[in-house]
Amino acid sequence: LADWEAVEAAVGAAGPFELLVNNAAVAELQPFLEVTRSALQRSLDVNFGAVLHVSQIVARQMIAQGVPGAIVNVSSQASKRALRDHAVYCSTKSALDMLSKVMAMELGPHKIRVNTVNPTVVMTDMGRINWSDPQKSAAMINRIPLGKFAEVDDVVNSILFLLSDKSAMTTGSSLMVDGGFLVS
Repeated sequence: LADWEAVEAAVGAAGPFELLVNNAAVAELQPFLEVTRSALQRSLDVNFGAVLHVSQIVARQMIAQGVPGAIVNVSSQASKRALRDHAVYCSTKSALDMLSKVMAMELGPHKIRVNTVNPTVVMTDMGRINWSDPQKSAAMINRIPLGKFAEVDDVVNSILFLLSDKSAMTTGSSLMVDGGFLVS
């Protein structure tokens, strides 16, 4: 995703598009004082730059086709709440939320809606490995009023809603899929 020319060729050849989900991300977890240049650059390239670039390519195709469309960017609850050792991750996800709002404003006149889904920890294979230790997960789960992490289907169903006509008047919004984490 960091090779813009290769992405341009691959995505440009794949259309036409009406829907896009940007779900690539990396989490380089380091304390603020230990953030490395490589971790920062990789996170910016994947969590922000790739979304911007792929969305540009797809949105240009949507506009050229003259069809309405929807883009959903997968962000994180970490875009809204500071988490220890997540300086770069929280920052890039916050930047993604704001990019999505700007995209919604600028693409709205072309009938292209842009929203984010902001999940808590999701129990993917990687999530199960990283969060299966009760000592590690207890502090986070205790801050979630529903008392559990999200399952993949929780996020998928939210994305499907935002891509569908059932959310035809929703753009520039962040749908929190966090079990209430942010209200605790």
